[in-house]
Order: sequence, then C-alpha cells, then structure tokens
Amino acid sequence: MENREAKLKEYAKLLVEIGLQLRKGQTLVLTSPVECAEFTRMCVNAAYDAGCREVVVSWHDGLCSREKYLRADDSIFDEFPEWLEKYYNHYADIGAATLHISASDPELFKGVDPNRFVRADRAAEKPLENARHKQMANIIPWCIAAIPVPSWAKKVFPGCPEDEAMEKLWDAILTTMRITGDGKAVDRWKEHIDLLNKRRDILNEYHFKSLHYTNSLGTDLTIELPKDHLWAACGASTPEGQVFIANMPTEEIFTAPLRTGINGVVYAALPLVSSGNIIDGFHFVVKDGKIVECHAEKGEEYLKADVALDEGASYFGEVALVPYDSTISNLNILFYDTLFDENARCHLAFGEAYPECIEGGQNMSPEELQEHGLNYSIQHEDFMVGTADLSIVGTTYDGKEVPVFVDGNFTF
Repeated sequence: MENREAKLKEYAKLLVEIGLQLRKGQTLVLTSPVECAEFTRMCVNAAYDAGCREVVVSWHDGLCSREKYLRADDSIFDEFPEWLEKYYNHYADIGAATLHISASDPELFKGVDPNRFVRADRAAEKPLENARHKQMANIIPWCIAAIPVPSWAKKVFPGCPEDEAMEKLWDAILTTMRITGDGKAVDRWKEHIDLLNKRRDILNEYHFKSLHYTNSLGTDLTIELPKDHLWAACGASTPEGQVFIANMPTEEIFTAPLRTGINGVVYAALPLVSSGNIIDGFHFVVKDGKIVECHAEKGEEYLKADVALDEGASYFGEVALVPYDSTISNLNILFYDTLFDENARCHLAFGEAYPECIEGGQNMSPEELQEHGLNYSIQHEDFMVGTADLSIVGTTYDGKEVPVFVDGNFTF
C-alpha cells in the first residue's frame, strides 16, 4: 500500500505538472466523483504545491445522476440552471484550468430513455456556448484522467473478486500513465511527447489531400482533409503559451476532416460507451460527410440518439491515428472507457472538430471554422476503428499515394 500511495501521488503530480502545466496564481476547477475523494485530495495538494491560487472542487455522484435521469420530472430536461451557467462561464472567462477525474460504471445509465440525454444536452447548448468554445479552441487548459471504481473494474475484469479487479485496473492505468514508482514518469512523458510530435511533423509535411481506410471488418472509407488542415499531437497550447495535454493517457495524432468530404462505410473495432450505455457491433454508412445509416447489434437506440443530437452530430469532426502496437493496445484490455480505448486504436469522432486542426483556427469564430470546412456540433463522440490489419493510404495534392499505416501501424 505504501508503494501504491507513492505512485498515486506521482500520478496526481503528473496531471498537474504535465497534464495542465498549472501556472502559479492560476485557479483550478476540479470535477470528481465522490468515490474518488482520496485521489482528488492528492490532486488538490499537488495543485497547491504548484502555486495554485484556488482549487474549486465540484463533486458528483453517478448513482444520484442515474436516479435523476430515471425519475426526475420530465420538464427539467429542457432546462439549464442559471447558477450553473454562471459557474462554468465565470471560470472559463478568468482562464481557470480544468481537471476532470473520470470514474464510472460503463452501464450506469442502462435503461434510461436516451431522449432525456438528448434534451439535456440541447438545453445546455446556448448557456455553455462560451465555456465550451474556450475549451474546444484551447483558450483554457483542460485535462481528463481516470481512476478505478469497483463497478468499472468488475466490468473490465468480470471473473475476478472486487478487490482483485480493482488492483488489476489500478495496475493497468498506472502502466498507461508510465508510472512505475521510480519517480521518473515526467521524464518518460517528455520522451513520449517528443515521439508523437515527430510523427505529427511528418504528417504535416506530407500535407495529404485524402486518406483511404480499409480492413477485414469491412471498412472502406475515404476521408478528404481541408486544404489548410494541421495535424496535432498531445501538447495543445493556450494563446498565452500554456501547454497542456487534454487526455491522459494519450497515444494519438489527430486532425479534422473536411465536413462534406467523407464517403464509404466504417466499422467499429471496439464497443463504445456513451451516456452510460454500451454500444457494440456497429457501423456507419457515410455519404458526402453525412452519416446516412447507422446500425448496431447492441445499443442501436443510443447510437441513433447520439448522431441526431443536432445537425452536426451526423458529420465527423476528428481523424485520429494510433498505432496498434502501443502501450495501451499491448495490454490487451478492453477498458470500456473511451479515454483508454480510443488511445489503443485509430479512431474517428462524429460531431465537432477542434479549431487547432486548421491554420489560424484558434482565432476563428464557429462560423469562420465552418467556412473552412470544419464541422460544428455540441456533440463529440470518439469511436475506435483501428485493427491489426488496418491499411491507411494517403494521397497528396500531386496524386502521390503514400502508405501511412500497414498492418495497423505507422510506416514511419
């Protein structure tokens, strides 16, 4: 236990110093499930050690949220509290950093009417437009990380007693975070960031017009990219130069597709956990960027609700490359958590695009971003498409075809 506590303190320090690169005098808004109080307090201590002005902790409880979505008066899902609007926008306006501790049962909301999630998200769209834009455009630093809870651990390791499942999930998460107990996780992360940035630079030098995906699942998808697109890696930067890593762990290099430039069929390689429900065995048929058909063996009603959230939810906003041979993938664990599963495989996201993925995008309004071919939506849902036999061929503007992925991995 003593060694575990040291690793958790190192994890908390890593999130503050590498995930957010928190600045002296900066406010931190920390959201956490109540079950994660012990680790959350470690993050609070690490933030104050780094010179944080104030840590504002927002607690939530998954079981209470489930009861709300099952039993609350139907009218509340069309409302958004004024105090919450002021809360989120105030901290966004003062440039507060945000750290979100993720830990939940993958099927927490099983049986809940998906329409209630859709209505609640739509009700929040206008009140949170300012705060959401500042996050998506990297105007404020933010980071998402995770720790185990028993319901999640039992889903990942169903044949194990609860204590053993928790221990295994802790070990897996700390491995993905490159934490071994020797106090050198920060150094390992710096090396990892350098590798991702080198691959990012190669992709930007190629300046592909399109990418063609094929594999044995049946994926046959052509993705056009905006002419002024940029590939990004794990280190985003605010206008003031504060570098942060939005997702920890991360293995991806990503860009935005041309909103109307995707055609073909794409099959998911792993299940998707969305709104506390598992969606599995699904695929999309895409025409001129729009999802015109979606089918799933499990959870199809939740998938259809996700892509119908607004007009942009049926278009794509992210193209992310992740080698099949990577730290997370090599664990051979299905995490039932997008934070980890998306960093084990190449993935796409339907919904909003990140402004940093085109030249000058962080300084553009949503309308200007759309004029440059990027998608806008209040939705952003990643799903995994990478397989051991995935082929991705890039085509340059002069017609040259370049293998980017062969047998699921980078060629460079």
